[in-house]
Amino acid sequence: MNPQTAANTARQASDELLQTAEKAVGNTRSYANEALDKAENKVRDLRGSVDPLVDMLASKAQHLARQSLDIAAEAKERAQRSLSNAAGATSRYVADQPLRSVLIAAAVGAGVALLISSARHQRQQNRY
Repeated sequence: MNPQTAANTARQASDELLQTAEKAVGNTRSYANEALDKAENKVRDLRGSVDPLVDMLASKAQHLARQSLDIAAEAKERAQRSLSNAAGATSRYVADQPLRSVLIAAAVGAGVALLISSARHQRQQNRY
């Protein structure tokens, strides 16, 4: 594995992680928006017979839910920045320390292979 391949692999892994985080935040936002819309529709349906205090509480709950979504979006942006910084630092490290980077990548790969092998062996023993 050459230094450029190690850098590309690290960049690709960080990009995949970022995409997964974006999808998770997007899915969370979609589900929350759907739940808010359903709640809002129910509140409208019941508004004629609902005590004003309950109406106020529902409004506050919706406000808090929207604030939560905003906080989740901010967290996603912070994660994106962190991943970008990590990818940049990794690329610089690989460029500055190509041999050490290859050795680290090989050690990590061997560790992952050992964990996978151990898990498979343990799973096969549990079957019988």
